[in-house]
This record gives sequence, C-alpha cells and structure tokens, in this order.
Amino acid sequence: MSKLSIMGPDSRVFVAGHCGLVGSALVRCLEKKQYTNIVVRKRDELDLLNQSAVNKFFAENQIEFVFLAAAKVGGIQANNTYPADFLYENLVIETNVIHAAASHKVSKLLFLGSSCIYPREAPRPIREESLLTGPLEFTNEAYAIAKIAGLKMCETYKRQYGHRFISAMPTNLYGPFDNFHPVNSHVIPGMMRRFHEAKIARAPTVSVWGSGLPLREFLHVDELADALYLLMQKYEAPETINVGTGEDCSISELAAKMKAAVEYTGEVIFDPSKPDGTFRKVLEISKIKSLGWTPRIALSSGLRDTYQWALRSGVFSLTSTQ
Repeated sequence: MSKLSIMGPDSRVFVAGHCGLVGSALVRCLEKKQYTNIVVRKRDELDLLNQSAVNKFFAENQIEFVFLAAAKVGGIQANNTYPADFLYENLVIETNVIHAAASHKVSKLLFLGSSCIYPREAPRPIREESLLTGPLEFTNEAYAIAKIAGLKMCETYKRQYGHRFISAMPTNLYGPFDNFHPVNSHVIPGMMRRFHEAKIARAPTVSVWGSGLPLREFLHVDELADALYLLMQKYEAPETINVGTGEDCSISELAAKMKAAVEYTGEVIFDPSKPDGTFRKVLEISKIKSLGWTPRIALSSGLRDTYQWALRSGVFSLTSTQ
C-alpha cells in the first residue's frame, strides 16, 4: 500500500459509529458508490472504549481507511448534565481509534469535530482559524475539549509521524437516524418531536424555547457524507476544514418550516423565559467549496424528508399517547 493510496471501491473502509446519524449516512454514501469492503461493528461487537479490543480489531481486519464518526453526543441539557461522561467517553474513543490506526498503518483517517467547539465569541461567519482563540461555551465545554483533543491528535500525528490523519468541522446536522429523544436531542429532532406530538394530540399550541431570534445553520447529514467522501479523496492538510451551508436561519423561521414539514395546524409560541444561547452561529465554507463541494438540499425539503423517514421507521407514534 503506498503512502498516498486513494480510497477506492475495493478498499477496506472502517466506519466507526455506523449506527449513528453521521455514520449511517457515510455507509449509505459508500454503498451508493458501490464500495464492497465497508467494515462496521455494533457496540456489543466492538467496544471503542476498550483499548485492547480496538487494537485487536485493527490487527485482525487490515483496515485501510477510517471515518471516525463514533462519539457520545447530545443537546445542551445532556451536555450540561453529564459533562464528565462526555469528556471521558469522547477522549477514550478518539484516543483508542486514532492511536490504533497509527499503530496498524492505516492509510488515511478522517475525524469528525463539531462547530460547537469553536470559541463562544468567535467572529461570524466562523473561520477555521478561530479554533482555540477564546473561551468555549460553558454548557458544552467538556464535549468541546474532548473534540479539540481529537483534532489535535490528528494534527500532531501527522506532524510527528506523517500519518494522513485529517479532520472536518461540520455544522448543526439533521436527517435519518438522528437522536429524537425528548430531552437529550439537538434542536431539529427535538423540535420535530414536539411538533409531531402536538399534531397527534391535536394540541392548539407548540412552545419553542427562547425568543425565536437566534440564527443557526443546519446541514442535511447526507450532504455531510458527500463532503466527507470528497475530503477523504482530496484533502491532505493538517488543519481542520469546515463543512456547512454558509447560510443561517432564525429559530422562528425554523419553527415555521418545521410546522409545514410536520403539517401541524396549531399556533407556535415562543418562551422568552428559556435561554436563547449564542445569538448567531454560521460557518465560513470557502475552503471546502474550493474543493468542488456545494450543499444542495434546501432546509424545507430536508425537514420534510426527515419527518417522513421518522414516520416510516416508527420513530414517532401515529396515535396519541395521551
């Protein structure tokens, strides 16, 4: 295997975290491109928190390329409630996988960061150079520190040993196989659940946290998978690279699009007693656009498709539980 080997349909590709939002999208992307050696393991088959198990897996499976999408993730409340768990589990997962990939001479590895690990007051739109230039958002500080450590592991393993370890920084994601938990989910799946339950219960109103004024950026996970595939083929720089839409919308606009996608007919009300969080968060994406990638899925159609997937998959009940 040459140092600069290119991932092809016969390559042995390990997608770590294939049951999750990003990992499942990566598997769909690779299958669409007719990859025949996609290696996946469920948690009960390979515990990524177990260093010896991870080393044994890499020793036995001749992995050539790795997408490291496995992580402990959650919304604001989960991050704020379980900071030690988020810090420990993410540090251990990335340490085990990145070091094992280096030890067993994997050709290339792509690690997933998150836009929420940029400094709280970074200038908008957020450029890659803003990393580590200021204080983090306190509510997800533990998760952010763990993810920054993963980015720096890739960067330093490349600098010290020459490994082709790269990282990408996706914006807020949504799509099939998201976490729709009523408490521990991110904004889109959590909002989608509330609108669906209000629709089924024929509730006259749905309450949305905050004023509705903050601006957020959202990317369909299938678009992210296409971008990560491109990066695995073309990107070699040690610095992380943003993946987003470069556009944002207000939470009130998101609520209106969600209402349409779910076909909810009641009224949306905002609860200003709940926190808004950072007013605006959007990524600057000129670097990845220069590689030939551009997002194409409009938020309205992406929300509609995600909701239909959730209905087909049984994520949401079709009858009221009240």
